[in-house]
Amino acid sequence: MSVFASMAAPGHEQVCHYFDADTGLRAIVAVHSTARGPGVGGVRIRAYDDEEAALADVLRLSEAMSYKAACAGLHCGGAKAVVMAPFPADRTAGMHALARTVESLGGRYVATEDMGMGESDIALLNEVTRHAVGRSLTAGGSGDPSPYTADGVIAGMRAALRAAGREPAFDGLRVAVQGAGSVGLAVIERLLAAGASVVASDIAAEPCERASAAGATIVDNEAILREPVDILAPCGVGGVLNVDTIPSLACPIVAGAANNQLATDSDGRRLAERGIVYAPDFVINAGGLINVSDELDPDGYSVERVRFRVAGIESTLNTIFAEAAAHGETPAATALRIARERIAAGR
Repeated sequence: MSVFASMAAPGHEQVCHYFDADTGLRAIVAVHSTARGPGVGGVRIRAYDDEEAALADVLRLSEAMSYKAACAGLHCGGAKAVVMAPFPADRTAGMHALARTVESLGGRYVATEDMGMGESDIALLNEVTRHAVGRSLTAGGSGDPSPYTADGVIAGMRAALRAAGREPAFDGLRVAVQGAGSVGLAVIERLLAAGASVVASDIAAEPCERASAAGATIVDNEAILREPVDILAPCGVGGVLNVDTIPSLACPIVAGAANNQLATDSDGRRLAERGIVYAPDFVINAGGLINVSDELDPDGYSVERVRFRVAGIESTLNTIFAEAAAHGETPAATALRIARERIAAGR
């Protein structure tokens, strides 16, 4: 499929491929929508099988960012950047090259953290462009977004429990968390503190060790999808809910932080047909975006405003679950409809 055909169906505004000869940086930036404000989205640094895989990832991620921002009621749109690993050996030179890429878009894209990026990298971007958020607290920014993403996931889990006809409390529940990175670990810690027992997994040893130290029981990363639990929380890679995995799920609720958890739109219907309550990923995981995008507020960053908006994820999902039931839709379809309506209406 051509780049133009790939852009047309989801409605992307702009896709740019960049190559920096001096550093070897290879990046793709996709701007999905600026109807509600500048496209905000993280920079993902990872190894891809080929350029086609990188393009598919950035297109899907940027589209999800638009829906995430719209459902959260934010005055920003969706965009994303992917950098094909390996990143240039000279980190500073590579980040400066990436920053020139961001700057060339004139504010249509505002970069922030994602896989392979940290606060120090945002600081390097800011040496060249002001169109990057997620600065450290000491630099006057919003700091690490992971805790806010985790807080939003916990709030969303309460809504999902309610939608499943259960009490919105975690004491005595068994929860499976796939992916124990910064967000997954924060979710694990919050669940344990609330009285849940947690089984966790990751593809790497170090996150598993941290999760175990926190009090989680470690299981195989693929087998965790079949664990008999009250809630399954995908917090790692996307596409884990698909035609092969959904039939073997042993949970009444799926609610986690990973982006693009459904491999296809049809998988939302497959979950509903099994009676599994699914919290749409781009709604429940919006806490990090809420946090970093607050740096764009004309009055400056406000942690109180961020906490209020992150807590609102619970009420947003309450509404989505209620509308889905009333219209005979899946929660994923309802959330997507609401997001598209808001994007079409603009600011």
